[in-house]
Amino acid sequence: MKNRPSSYFKIAALCCLAALANNATNAQVITVVKQVDNKPHNSYYVSNKAPLTPQYFIKLPVTAIKPGGWLKKQLELQRDGLTGNLGEISVWLSKTDNAWVNKSGHGKYGWEELPYWLKGYGDMAYVLKDPKMLKETKFWIEAVIRNQRANGDFGPLNETKPGRRDLWGNMPMLWCLQSYYEYSNDPRVLKLMKAYFKYELSVPDNLFLKDYWENSRGGDNLISVYWLYNRTSEKWLLDLATKIDKNTANWRQANNLPNWHNVNVAQSFREPATYYMQSKVPADLQASYNDFKLIRTIYGQVPGGMFGADENARKGYDDPRQAVETCGMVEQMTSDEFLLQFTGDTFWADNCEDVAFNTFPAAFLPDYRGLRYLTAPNMVVSDSKNHAPGIDNDGPFLNMNPFSSRCCQHNHAAGWVYYAENSWMATPDNGLAAQLYSQGSVTAKAGNGQKVTVTTTTKYPFSEVVEFTVNTTTPNKFPIYLRLPEWCQNPDIKLNGGELKLDAGGSGYIKLNRTWKNGDRITLHLPMTIKTREWEKNKNSVSVNYGPLTFSLKIDEKYVKNTNSKETAVADAKWQESADPTKWPTFEIYPASAWNYGLLLNKTNPAESFAVEKGAWPKDNNPFTNTNAPITLKAKGKQIPDWKIDQYGLCGLLPVSPVKTTEPQTNLTLVPMGGARLRISSFPVAE
Repeated sequence: MKNRPSSYFKIAALCCLAALANNATNAQVITVVKQVDNKPHNSYYVSNKAPLTPQYFIKLPVTAIKPGGWLKKQLELQRDGLTGNLGEISVWLSKTDNAWVNKSGHGKYGWEELPYWLKGYGDMAYVLKDPKMLKETKFWIEAVIRNQRANGDFGPLNETKPGRRDLWGNMPMLWCLQSYYEYSNDPRVLKLMKAYFKYELSVPDNLFLKDYWENSRGGDNLISVYWLYNRTSEKWLLDLATKIDKNTANWRQANNLPNWHNVNVAQSFREPATYYMQSKVPADLQASYNDFKLIRTIYGQVPGGMFGADENARKGYDDPRQAVETCGMVEQMTSDEFLLQFTGDTFWADNCEDVAFNTFPAAFLPDYRGLRYLTAPNMVVSDSKNHAPGIDNDGPFLNMNPFSSRCCQHNHAAGWVYYAENSWMATPDNGLAAQLYSQGSVTAKAGNGQKVTVTTTTKYPFSEVVEFTVNTTTPNKFPIYLRLPEWCQNPDIKLNGGELKLDAGGSGYIKLNRTWKNGDRITLHLPMTIKTREWEKNKNSVSVNYGPLTFSLKIDEKYVKNTNSKETAVADAKWQESADPTKWPTFEIYPASAWNYGLLLNKTNPAESFAVEKGAWPKDNNPFTNTNAPITLKAKGKQIPDWKIDQYGLCGLLPVSPVKTTEPQTNLTLVPMGGARLRISSFPVAE
């Protein structure tokens, strides 16, 4: 040591100081928070104004998000598939004799279908910047604004009884207008909404929100009232909010719901938590949690984030072969996205992912040129037969038909684009929060008010690694929050290649608060492990997860094409005379391999019963098919001969596990549930 030059010791001392400084910086840069602080007020984006309770997260304008990777691919498939071309099929999108384009509000066609479709289609136009879609969206928005009536009312003038106006169809159209305003800043939107809400305030309570659909779904109207209040500060809007809450169905019952229709439940249970922002009554907030738990305790002992209510949930019909509407999936994801903003609770983001990854994609053909009304966790046939009373619908509700199931035919458009829009949110402290990890970018004001872009590179949920790159013209100090999924127990994180010490387990957010410079990189590693879940209340069945993905038995799927889509549509389906069914065929899907297997599990450590195999990323960038699955699991099981298709043509009821069978052990392949159009996701356990 004594022979070393003095410069050596200077360098060593500088290195020690740098290490100490780095440790100190890390301590200041990174913290883990269970919940974001909602006391500050974001300086750049509209959020709740007093007396409303401050939000924990603020939705960014639709123009802030640029999706990439598989998520962009899903949107492009929708654009090139049914969503983007529904105008040539659906009679409700006809521009002739349509009540949405007539100032009188009268016409053959005019209810929920157009705004259902437009709230997804229009947002896709804004996100994808597609000229054709933008032009079509503009046509309908202009028609709505231009045809508002002198009393403030707008849209189809539907009366269910003399003097009793059905307002349900206007609720999703208000959302279309709100997105258009985010895109255009057109002041006519605010003018229209203000006049319309004054009209609503003038309607006597005995005529307001009294019909079934509008009564269940008044919470959607409430969200729009708060949206306008936060932009105008007009106190009378809060009076209208109270009126809406009072006249909406009671979603605050301790052990009951006002009705058990699957879409109503998935959509409307958020209403009490929405009104909580004004009432500040804790029971209102808790009611939304209670509703979520209640429907799942009785009918939701299944994987995939949803519950069994293939129209209405019915006592005794709780097996995994009971399905849910595609509309229900979209509305559940939407509820999750709102409740995440209102509560700051990552529970809702976890559920949104569960539905998005494991249930929603399987409701469509891989090219999104057809969809089915109902999808179940255990579903071994997707045909055009009537399966009632096994399912609570009388008609052909399981085929992939572009002409059928008019609500889902239109409403499905919002699923992926709303997911993309809510992938990032602003925070009260002028930061940004990554909520739903996917490839793409967000461009937003943060910190000192300068716009920054954060680019995300990942194949999540098919990859454990999510990388972020910050692009900023000048250094800018603000926090970035990264959601910790509930399923991940040992995450780790790097900043510009250097590992940050992270004491995290369970849900919450990693908060990185620093002065960001152009090119700063964050690498988040979310290690995925095999976990099994036993559904004791559903015959002791088992589901298998790898990270956020649930897995299903790989069943060979035989697609049978039928060019008579009109003949296999449900009774209330309608289409334009020029619609060509040969261009839009129906597909039925039948099993081409055995499906009635139980899993063989290691009793002491079930996870050891599975081996993870990772394959190449699909060339078409669509991982939600069996053939494209980038991750599969290898397992062992036994066939259960007595488990068969039942008298209703459905997957038979689960046998009680453990199941004794003399069949030989066999090797099984499991694939991600979201890509399996035929699936067994709740498995019996074989002995």
